[in-house]
Amino acid sequence: MQMFCDQCEQTFDGKGCTVKGVCGKDADIESLQKILLYGLKGMAAYKSHARRLGKTDPEVEAFIEEALFATVTNVNFDMESLLGMVLECGRMNLKTMQLLNDGHVETFGQPGPVEVKEGIQEGPGILVTGHDLLDLKNILEQTKDTGIKVYTHGEMLPAHMYPELRKYPHLAGNYGGAWQKQRQEFEDFGGPIVATTNCVLIPAAKNTYGNRLFTTRVTAVPGAVCIKDDDFTPVIECAKKIGALTPTALKTSTIGFHYSFLLGIADKVIDAVKAGQVKHVFLVGGCDGAEPGRNYFTDFAQQAPQESLILTLGCGKYRIRDHDYGTVAGLPRFLDMGQCNDAYGAIQLAIALADAFKCSVNDLPLTLCISWFEQKAVAVLLTLLHLGVKNIRLGPKLPAFVTPNVFKVLQETFNLGPIGDDGRKDAAACVGKA
Repeated sequence: MQMFCDQCEQTFDGKGCTVKGVCGKDADIESLQKILLYGLKGMAAYKSHARRLGKTDPEVEAFIEEALFATVTNVNFDMESLLGMVLECGRMNLKTMQLLNDGHVETFGQPGPVEVKEGIQEGPGILVTGHDLLDLKNILEQTKDTGIKVYTHGEMLPAHMYPELRKYPHLAGNYGGAWQKQRQEFEDFGGPIVATTNCVLIPAAKNTYGNRLFTTRVTAVPGAVCIKDDDFTPVIECAKKIGALTPTALKTSTIGFHYSFLLGIADKVIDAVKAGQVKHVFLVGGCDGAEPGRNYFTDFAQQAPQESLILTLGCGKYRIRDHDYGTVAGLPRFLDMGQCNDAYGAIQLAIALADAFKCSVNDLPLTLCISWFEQKAVAVLLTLLHLGVKNIRLGPKLPAFVTPNVFKVLQETFNLGPIGDDGRKDAAACVGKA
């Protein structure tokens, strides 16, 4: 069937008009549009959580409308104007992450380091995964005095650093780790699971936990019960019916190095750097995936020299957290800053250190080794580029939707590049020990 294009007056089949220079998209233009669209999707995820906490910004709302239009029109933009909009998306994402950060602190209290029990304890329990802390708060409130323990999973782990969530004694601890291990971990947990965001896998045919998997609002898993009204009665009844879970061995970990806490001890970090006790700071984290090559980040972090600090956030931390990094200058070397949205805090910390040393962020002894997988990782990357941060290493592979020409621009402007082949060698090279 032939169709008629009302813009260039040409006929075409159902696959779309391909008249170059009029309606057919240039590959580089389409690449920038995809970067913008993925950045918008990531920003919308953060914005959704912020809105639930009463935090909105009309400038962000207006930008989303304008930018979405830029992703669908064929002929109105060139590379320069689209690149400008891509970087503007980074600026708006920074505002959005600040809204979410402020919403978290105002709603759940001033965060700080805390020891968390990891594993399953005696008694019935509910496992909460994803990013939405308000869902967790509602579950904790509705399970008071029921004898049901509540556990965090994955990106919900940082919830323990907030006092208004910790005050519930039945917030028992954390179970499990990265999202790509969900099928086995959910199977082994034995009780009901609540997925609060779409970082959730569809159960495999062999899994049996589908009838005890619940989701919230727009989070979608075929066959799961979706809680749309913040009433978690079906989850609670499921936990009561299943009864006591099978306990596992327990361990403890320390999390909650929110940027506001780190700013409070910034003088110690600054003194340690000036004294030569801390020679480098690494930020290793981001959005994790299951494909080969992710072990690079494990090797990189474990090889980081003793006279360095390792900051981490996002689900990428599960590649590197199960290792004893020890201390340096009286500080823990491994500092878990929180969820992926807490990248806002890492940015604030870097800016504060740059101000203290009277230099730019790019002049700090700082290396960013970032894993990427989905839209929120794109949004955070655009924020870093908007701020002019250079020398970021991205992996394990560069995004396929970035064309060679677009990547060349990013490389020339920001020295953005792929990670290397050997994480241990690259970590040593950052402080001149290759």
